[in-house]
Parts: sequence; structure tokens; C-alpha cells
Amino acid sequence: MNKIENGFQNGKALITFVTGGDPDLETTERLIYKMQEGGADVIEIGIPFSDPIAEGSVIQKANERALKGGCTTDKLLEKIEKMKENVHVPLVFLTYFNSIYTYGVEKFMSKCVKSGIAGLIVPDLPYEEQGEILPICEQNGLCLISLIAPTSKERIQKIVKRAKGFLYCVSSLGVTGVRKEISTDVKSLGKIVKDLSSLPCAVGFGISTPKQGREMAEIFDGIIVGSSIVDRIEKYGKESEQPVYEYVKSMKEAIRNISH
Repeated sequence: MNKIENGFQNGKALITFVTGGDPDLETTERLIYKMQEGGADVIEIGIPFSDPIAEGSVIQKANERALKGGCTTDKLLEKIEKMKENVHVPLVFLTYFNSIYTYGVEKFMSKCVKSGIAGLIVPDLPYEEQGEILPICEQNGLCLISLIAPTSKERIQKIVKRAKGFLYCVSSLGVTGVRKEISTDVKSLGKIVKDLSSLPCAVGFGISTPKQGREMAEIFDGIIVGSSIVDRIEKYGKESEQPVYEYVKSMKEAIRNISH
């Protein structure tokens, strides 16, 4: 069992997201500790990028703030490496293929390992093109986490066969962001995926309230929350760790006693 799967060992998993360097790297460090304290089981860290195509306006603006504040991939890797002794939950980078390619695939992977990163989510790298980085991920012991959308249909079987870490089910068509309701038929998507794979299966894109979190955790092994956290960071800036901690704690409480 890899480190990411360990994050699913204590009941339903809460996966939280933060954009690295928003509003600055010191705040990112404090937020990661606070999310861990609040009950996050896995933490996703977005590497700031100028064209994050899978993201809605909330996370796009976070990328802009981070880049404006001078955050680079190197600075973020350096910060995470310094923190790794104090972080006890798996850390996963969310990044785009262009960022990895420009940095240098092998150099990027080895630096991820050095920084204690357990896996990668690359939203713009479809299953058919994973060969670009998959062998190097495997050589470095990094999980390349696969996304499954409501439109994946006949590709799902192929995707789950190769998947590592956990399966990331996308609850909605379109980009990330807070949604009043999850309108796609995620229940049947979850059932298909769980019938095909024994890997943990988490759902994201649009989950923002404890009620939504609980409903989704009844179906899936974990829930992923991002935009609601980033919303609070935008609102409170360098003073955001307490509001984020309270929100993460409320989401964890909502899913705590749901049986597998």
C-alpha cells in the first residue's frame, strides 16, 4: 500500500486543496499545518500556473495572486521540503503538463520525491497521453492520479487498470468551483468505478458544504474540497488559517462516522 492509500485508512477521507504561494509561501505553510490539524487526510497543493484550464475563476485568481507574489515551482518545492518532517498526511501536487515539461520531467520528479510529495494530478494529461510521464513517475515511486469524468464511459475500464493512489471522480462537467448542487449522476459513476477497481475513489469539483460532503461520502471513499478553501484565503489573506481550519474541521466532522 502506498502513502496516498494510507490516507483512506481511517474512514472516509477528506482531501483538501490549496494553491501554493497564495497569498505567499509562509501562509501556504501555515495553511497546510492547519488543514492537517483540522482533519485533512490528503492535501493537494496547486503549483501556480498562468493558464490553469481545469480551474474556475476562484482558483484562477489564486494562481494569479501566487504568481504575482513571486511563487515559482522551485520556491514551492523548497518550502515543501523544509516542511516535510512536520507533515504527516500525504501531499499531492496538482499541476499542468506544460509546467512539468518546461521544468524538465526527470528533474521535476526527483525534486518531488526529495520534497516528500506522494503523487501528481495532471488535469490536462488524458489517459492516452500518460505515457509521456508515467514511466518516470513509477521509477520515482510517485502515483499519477487519474481523473474520471461523467463523460469517460467506455474509457473507465482502461483508466482504472493503470490507476495508482486513488481515483479522482469529477462530479460535474466544466471547471472547478462551488456549486449549489451536484447535478450529474455521480452515484452511478461511483458505482461503475467501484465495481471495476479496489482503489479508493474520491469525488471533487463543486463540493462546498458539509451536507454535500456527507451525501458524496455516502457513495465515495473520500471527498475533495478546493474552491471553498481558496474562497476563504481570498477573503482573509494572510489571516486565513483559522477560517480554513474551522471549515476543514466542519467538513471532516460531516463525513466522520460514515461506514465504508
